[in-house]
Amino acid sequence: MIVVSDTTPINYLVLIDHIDVLPALFGRVLVPPAVLNELRHPGSPEKVRSWARPPPAWLEMRRPSHLDDTIHLGRGEIEAISLAQELGAAQVLIDDMQARKAALARGLRVAGTLLVLDRAARRRLLDLPEALSRLAHTNFRAPTALVEYLLRKDAARRP
Repeated sequence: MIVVSDTTPINYLVLIDHIDVLPALFGRVLVPPAVLNELRHPGSPEKVRSWARPPPAWLEMRRPSHLDDTIHLGRGEIEAISLAQELGAAQVLIDDMQARKAALARGLRVAGTLLVLDRAARRRLLDLPEALSRLAHTNFRAPTALVEYLLRKDAARRP
């Protein structure tokens, strides 16, 4: 399964110490050069910059051969969506709402940080309430109703 990621899901998973769920769920994850540059940017948190230098073996940098010039977003989002389209990716990991809409409009399957955490919790790779609590201590923003729904769903599937 080919999975392409934008910057934010990786950033937040590193910040909450759950980046290890990506290879556990997907094997390897592809990122375009702009995403790796954003992770290493001086404005990124030190923890993220340190993690990205060098990235783990399961994170593969791949340059898209063509950029979709109809996408009017940030460079990382444009490259991630273009790469996902080019490779026929099973999924693209993106949090930004405009980027998600652009990816969906191009027929891509989209997942964000919250869905990754939910999948990981279903596979017992992490404790969802704890992970969401850590996420709440970052600058990540999500609708309260969505977070509460995920917590209710998680509680219902626990024995």
